[in-house]
Amino acid sequence: MTLRVAVQMDPLESINIAGDSSFALMLSAQERGHAVWHYDVASLAYEGDGTPHGRITAHAAPVTVRRVEGDHFTVGERRRIDLARDIDVILMRQDPPFHLGYISAAFLLDRLKGTTLVVNDPREVVNAPEKMFVLDYARFMPPTLVARQLSDLRDFQNRHGSVVVKPLHGNGGKAIFRIAEDGTNLSALSEVFDKTWPEPHMIQPFLPEVSEGDKRIVLVDGEFAGAINRFPGEGEFRSNLAQGGHAEAATLTAREEEICAAMGPELKRRGLVFVGIDVIGGKWLTEINVTSPTGIVAIDRFNGTDTAGRILDAIERRHAKL
Repeated sequence: MTLRVAVQMDPLESINIAGDSSFALMLSAQERGHAVWHYDVASLAYEGDGTPHGRITAHAAPVTVRRVEGDHFTVGERRRIDLARDIDVILMRQDPPFHLGYISAAFLLDRLKGTTLVVNDPREVVNAPEKMFVLDYARFMPPTLVARQLSDLRDFQNRHGSVVVKPLHGNGGKAIFRIAEDGTNLSALSEVFDKTWPEPHMIQPFLPEVSEGDKRIVLVDGEFAGAINRFPGEGEFRSNLAQGGHAEAATLTAREEEICAAMGPELKRRGLVFVGIDVIGGKWLTEINVTSPTGIVAIDRFNGTDTAGRILDAIERRHAKL
């Protein structure tokens, strides 16, 4: 079956095709004969038409993608399309941060339920922000505090020594800070965080095991699909590839297999088809990424797999059941 696939994502000219998961998904969809469209979330619109769903539109253009650096896409004429009538599948792939704009777009796309398949399920994306959904699996996490009050942060730091403080809805390893055992700069950092973000902040003990890698594990429809182990770059403790880290091939520890088995059925039930989880030192779960997970290009490069194809298989199965 040929599908019409629209990808809600950042500008195509800005992506790095050597490692971009959205590009890999578009390429895989195109290779299967699916028609691929691109639109920016800013063009998403709702208009009431007297029905409960309303009319959801976007200014989209048909695209052809190719793995040619500097010449990786051709775009057709952009026009306003009806996402219920003109499109079969939407890939919600714009990068975080997860803020009110992201949430609003997800609520609009949720109105397409029953007509157009949206991956990941937009209502569940709202219900499962990375650093909040993971709290459902606290038994696999390091000690964790979500708080804003400085006295709470300081009490936690006094008990755990060196800690890491990060924005609750951050992404890509940005604005993650390590505080030394003596607590120097915790109050100053708290002031900066309080002025920058209205939500509470997340604080966890610094895990020396990060030197052993921060593993990105990808699950497709709740099933393990592959993993890479990411290591910090020189002078860094953050292992995100976007922050200069490097990756190596990886398999799962027994603990990581247990983590995947514990959450897999729930991910599938929620319609979270493409999920990336992060595990430090083979045992400490830190995030469940559902907004715009990455890592499949590196996984496939190391393992000779086709994770993008596996995701498309899951999408096609789900669409057939609409």
